[in-house]
Amino acid sequence: MDLFDSAGTDDAGLPLDARAPLAVRMRPRSLDEVLGQDHLLAPGAPLRRLVEPADEARGRGAGVSSIILWGPPGTGKTTLAHLVARASGRRFVELSAVTAGVGQVREVIGDARRHLVGGEETVLFIDEVHRFSRTQQDALLPGVENRWVVLVAATTENPSFSVVSPLLSRSLLLTLHPLGADDVSALIDRALADERGLAGAVGIDDAARERIVRLAGSDARKSLTVLEAAAGMVLAAPGRSAEEPAAEGGSPGRVAEGERAGKGAGVPLITPADVERAADAAAVRYDRAGDQHYDVVSAFIKSMRGSDPDATLHYLARMIAAGEDPRYIARRIAVHAAEDVGLADPAVLATAVAAQQAVALIGMPEARLVLAEAALAVATAPKSNAVVVGIDRALADVRAGRGGAVPAHLRDAHYPGAQALGHGAGYLYPHDFPHAVAAQSYLPDSLAGARYYEPTANGFEKRLSSRLEAVRRLQGRS
Repeated sequence: MDLFDSAGTDDAGLPLDARAPLAVRMRPRSLDEVLGQDHLLAPGAPLRRLVEPADEARGRGAGVSSIILWGPPGTGKTTLAHLVARASGRRFVELSAVTAGVGQVREVIGDARRHLVGGEETVLFIDEVHRFSRTQQDALLPGVENRWVVLVAATTENPSFSVVSPLLSRSLLLTLHPLGADDVSALIDRALADERGLAGAVGIDDAARERIVRLAGSDARKSLTVLEAAAGMVLAAPGRSAEEPAAEGGSPGRVAEGERAGKGAGVPLITPADVERAADAAAVRYDRAGDQHYDVVSAFIKSMRGSDPDATLHYLARMIAAGEDPRYIARRIAVHAAEDVGLADPAVLATAVAAQQAVALIGMPEARLVLAEAALAVATAPKSNAVVVGIDRALADVRAGRGGAVPAHLRDAHYPGAQALGHGAGYLYPHDFPHAVAAQSYLPDSLAGARYYEPTANGFEKRLSSRLEAVRRLQGRS
């Protein structure tokens, strides 16, 4: 499959269709035009060897490894695949991670083996490889291991979670860095001036440029999408001349001679108002199925644990805006009500459980209020991990075989013959004693004196600690 079949290409491999999106038209024609990934493009680097194959004398493409490109959207993964596609001496095949079945994968690898006999290497490109099932990924292994194909796989998700270990071990993992603000700004300037792009038809003021950079984050594709939309609005505005203000609050539309790139003389000027109308909200950097999901959830949990209500609400808002399942959020809040607050404020767990029920009954968007209340309850409550430490200590002893027999006086004495076995003999009923505390042991003899739960001095546990010490004295365990 030719990546450019739909539009046709020129000698440089660029789309001929001028109606193609600006982000497509501005794809780099060479590695020198790739921004923000200098760490992957050093001479002799695997990626450069794929894009710029060695000559015959050096053994064309000798030793080229399969690679997995991992990075956020808009960092150049597809662009690099396009450059590989145009590299001389290699056959290029693309498979869809959504539609390709195991049979198609095996067919492609079989074709690659036949072409390899004739000396022609095959580069197999799979975008969004994380969408491949385990069975589909396993089908790639023979081709990758034997180098029947050179795999170029792209993913926005952490391969440690989404790619099977055998495929990871047979490929080089190349991490693409998020583009910096300077990179995105340079890309905007290039698109404004380049004949493939806007060819100097519009300019942009500094505030608008900064607005696009902020909206795009590290996503080159989004920056060009916003720029194209804003430029289209400027050029299509009736009565908008190069010498008139763009809009209320905007700067003058005419650009003077000699100013920086992207500000051509006498052309309409993109202003912040134009950018705001073209893109009224920033894209939420969150994927419910990917590693960004884990990063945001992790930050949400740590903000609650760290008693920062403002950060808690920020990450909660990111999850809500990205369409996260509110029931999932409610479950995480309930877990951390027990894990991070515990008995420092026992009411918080009740609040979290009530939130779970309310979310299921109410649904969004109103459920956002319930989630916010419960998350803030965890964030602002006194903290204690004594519950976690206590149960984990007890589990460690049990799993290590340090349990021992249940003391005879605690054993079940309600069945015939139990008394003859001594079960229940000597048991002291606590309510028969002052403070409902009897001086008897409860742990197995081998664990006498063990302490698992140690209340902190935070919140309700401070009172609980004093009471527990008094109880232990009455039991003779102090």
